[in-house]
Amino acid sequence: MGGLDFVLQGKKKALVSWLRTQGIDDENVLNAFGVVDRHRFIENSLFWHNAYENTPVPIACGQTMSQPLTVAFQSQLLNICKKDKVLEIGTGSGYQAAILAAMGAMVYSIERQIELFRKTRILLKDTLGITNVNLFYGDGFKGLPDEAPFDKIIVTCGAPEVPTSLLAQLKVGGIIVIPVGDGVQEMKRITKVSDDEYHQESFGEFKFVPMLESMVKGNRGSF
Repeated sequence: MGGLDFVLQGKKKALVSWLRTQGIDDENVLNAFGVVDRHRFIENSLFWHNAYENTPVPIACGQTMSQPLTVAFQSQLLNICKKDKVLEIGTGSGYQAAILAAMGAMVYSIERQIELFRKTRILLKDTLGITNVNLFYGDGFKGLPDEAPFDKIIVTCGAPEVPTSLLAQLKVGGIIVIPVGDGVQEMKRITKVSDDEYHQESFGEFKFVPMLESMVKGNRGSF
């Protein structure tokens, strides 16, 4: 196991170097990628050898763990500051949450698949001992009104539109990063300028696992 761990750590360092060449220049993001072991979030150890390649990885419940560049890109768009209170929609494997936690954020993450929620809670809390991630089971697109407001919100699945329920839970001055669209999504960064004013930016096309229709019902907005 020692030899394998040495190889994997070498591949992780190579990944960090490669991310720099792809425009990831936030040192907080890069340091987090150097700390968090992506292979620990892949349940089948037979696939650990390609954990640090820029490729998505299948996980339980028909979901995927996004490729490292996508995780890094969304993390960089958030402009995380230490102690930021961050809402994540779609815990999945827990890798994105772990990256944000390593960046110094206090993460509140929601997963709607009970199997994933249970597996990831054990991994993050018991196995990895990460204390600044709070996991919730439920419909993430309703957000966590009891925990709001949030400094930052990140959505890790393709949304047909921006839910107004999430915008309402964002602090003034806060940022939401969300892929929007059907099939192929446009990565959006929306800054809440005031209670009724937003600044929107676009950052190219991505392809995420789509948000399920049951998650949208009752939460669609016109933003």
